[in-house]
Amino acid sequence: MKNLLRTVAVLAAVLTLCAPMRAAGTNTPGVSARCCLVMDAGSGEVLYEKNADERSLIASTTKIMTGLLACRLVDLDAAFEIPPEAVGVEGSSMYLKAGETLTGEDLLYGMMLHSGNDAAVALAIAASGSEDAFAAEMNREAAALGLNNTRFANPHGLDDPDNYSTARDLARLTAAAMSDENFRRVVSARTKTVGTRALTNHNKLLWTCEGCIGVKTGYTKAAGRILVSAAEREDRTLIVVTIDDPDDWSDHKRLYAHFFR
Repeated sequence: MKNLLRTVAVLAAVLTLCAPMRAAGTNTPGVSARCCLVMDAGSGEVLYEKNADERSLIASTTKIMTGLLACRLVDLDAAFEIPPEAVGVEGSSMYLKAGETLTGEDLLYGMMLHSGNDAAVALAIAASGSEDAFAAEMNREAAALGLNNTRFANPHGLDDPDNYSTARDLARLTAAAMSDENFRRVVSARTKTVGTRALTNHNKLLWTCEGCIGVKTGYTKAAGRILVSAAEREDRTLIVVTIDDPDDWSDHKRLYAHFFR
């Protein structure tokens, strides 16, 4: 009897260790990403994962949280005067000018399509009065969503050791964000004209992947290439997250082809 119990325990341990691989399926295509997760947005079921709970810098995918909160806290139809703090921000930019006036929706498009770090700062100040106050709001929302391996230090994602997440948490955050009608509408847009600015979405999957409906790219030298995307086919929505992936466009298309099939 003792030998039988020992054998059952060993088999249970082996099955537990193999569970992620069984869930992924033997024909799941390999990915170049250091971290990856595929999730069914409707059920929350994880279909595939690789180092999904490893904390990482997340670059501009930080703006998914900024965009979600902007949709909740900012009047998107209202006009806002651009404060000096939102001008000349490092990295990707809408090239905002102090004193010019844009709507909350204009800034949201500039942040999510063109990845404007200046637009992220402008939205943060419009929502909470300052970047620090907005970062605190981001962390409150992360806690409310159960994102236990996520912390935000700024609204744009420029490298900071206190601004990190995981593939699993980014997928959960994205599922919450995509349930917001305004967020979903903005991130699914391929192009947008804001005054004299012609914005083109950095997410190439909107043109090259069947059913793609967003969401956000990210890159810094320290973080690597990060891509969070969502695609919808036959009333089913999947979310794919890759972190530090040199072949992210191809990886996402292969994963969608496999799991929708």
